[in-house]
Amino acid sequence: RRQVLEASQQLTEIINSCLGSEASTESPDPSTDTAPAAQEESASHCLWVDKFTPQRYMELLSDDYTNRCLLKWLKLWDTVVFGKDKAGKKPKPNPAANPPLSHPKEHPSKWKTKVQLTEEMLEAELDQHQRPKHKVALLCGPPGLGKTTLAHVIARHAGYNAVEMNASDDRSPEVFQTRIEAATQMRSVLGSHERPNCLIIDEIDGAPAASINVLLSIIQRKDGEGEAGAGRRRRREGGLLLRPIICICNDQ
Repeated sequence: RRQVLEASQQLTEIINSCLGSEASTESPDPSTDTAPAAQEESASHCLWVDKFTPQRYMELLSDDYTNRCLLKWLKLWDTVVFGKDKAGKKPKPNPAANPPLSHPKEHPSKWKTKVQLTEEMLEAELDQHQRPKHKVALLCGPPGLGKTTLAHVIARHAGYNAVEMNASDDRSPEVFQTRIEAATQMRSVLGSHERPNCLIIDEIDGAPAASINVLLSIIQRKDGEGEAGAGRRRRREGGLLLRPIICICNDQ
């Protein structure tokens, strides 16, 4: 083993000396611009997972049905977050007004597909605070599937500033609650054009039970108007959840 180490060290010294002599003989021209070379050097040291990661919605290679469902759920928050009215359903065409041509009759299936069931679930009415019925979206799958990338791209595409936190890092429920409330009740103003935050909680399956209970309590908060001590309680516990939360976990 010692002989192998000595031989490798000698070979490394020879290669470095050769590279040094080539660099000294080929002195760079001071009049040339070195910015492209610096950019190529930084690109060569960039990891492939960062270099080729999707940046836009159309660049996603994940399941298209999952992408559309997550985007549609995130757009349900537009009413409470951006003040936009919920898009109404398009009226179905009247078959009596436009009689079909002489084509063979097609009997529609009485069973609804998974896509139709999901569409109906996502098109459910908003609650009294103009929030969707399901306050949290859960992405699950094997490692390396692109769950975190999907959450970030969809959040940016919908007009949010993606804020990521790792649930397994904060073992204290108090710290976990503080980070969630800071991300969902504060607005990012530095480098994000004052976009509202979308919280992405990674490795939610590694969070302790106490942290999961904290997350559930934040989701299930109700408006305490009309109750005794409601203002004091809201200041102590925080306000209603008015920002979307995307949780990510691995298949078990």
